[in-house]
Amino acid sequence: MAACLLGVDFSSAPSARKPVVLAWGQRQGRRVSLQGLQACAQHSDLLKALQAEPAWVGGFDLPFGLPRALVEHLGWPTDWAACMDHYCSLSRAEIRATFAAYTASRPVGSKFAHRACDAPAGSSPSMKWVNPPVAFMMHAGVPLLRALPANLPGLRERALPRVALEAYPGLLARELIGNRSYKSDDRAKQTPQRLIARKDLIEALEQGRSRLGLRVALTHAQRDALVDDARGDALDAVLCLMQAAWASLRPRWGLPDDVDPLEGWIVSA
Repeated sequence: MAACLLGVDFSSAPSARKPVVLAWGQRQGRRVSLQGLQACAQHSDLLKALQAEPAWVGGFDLPFGLPRALVEHLGWPTDWAACMDHYCSLSRAEIRATFAAYTASRPVGSKFAHRACDAPAGSSPSMKWVNPPVAFMMHAGVPLLRALPANLPGLRERALPRVALEAYPGLLARELIGNRSYKSDDRAKQTPQRLIARKDLIEALEQGRSRLGLRVALTHAQRDALVDDARGDALDAVLCLMQAAWASLRPRWGLPDDVDPLEGWIVSA
């Protein structure tokens, strides 16, 4: 039976204008068919959408863990579940103040603590609270995943039919089109160059030109919708979908043997 797959472009503060976008798909061999896109304007809508499907493998564009160096410096619990309990009990203002104090105490060039997966993935440190505010995405997203509940490989292993993996669309996008920008929330920056980059990225996904060895299958209407989405939210969800599809083919979901059980790992990094 084909695996039910999911990619999620997450937001720490979703709205009707900027919703969380889900890309649902099925894999048959090396072909991943996009079954549909779903927008959730509230986190409660997202939770309902995730609970409506009994089994899936999903790639979520939000960090699942904090850098071990940061956690140890702050004296927070080094068990992942206990650390997340503490972290998610804090307000965003408290998180901002705590992380700002940490960076203020650090030398220029190493202000932020990093996870082991940041370098190979090219991702922002999970403690960043601005541009992008991934720390707040984790603060909002991890409690949702734990409430499902879901298996969180490398962090909280459970024999459950829903498998949630940390994904990062920028990792796959850079492999396919380099450092070209393909999206912007700022209407003034939604340029013809970014439109062309989206078209090139979608073409590369359809042709399976990445090391993942997978190709996406789109209808004409789906392709047009991804091209026309200048914010790139739907396309990012599809990129996460492809990372989840890759993980569904790999032993241990493609995670390295030495993954840090506090930090977690970005799938396919």
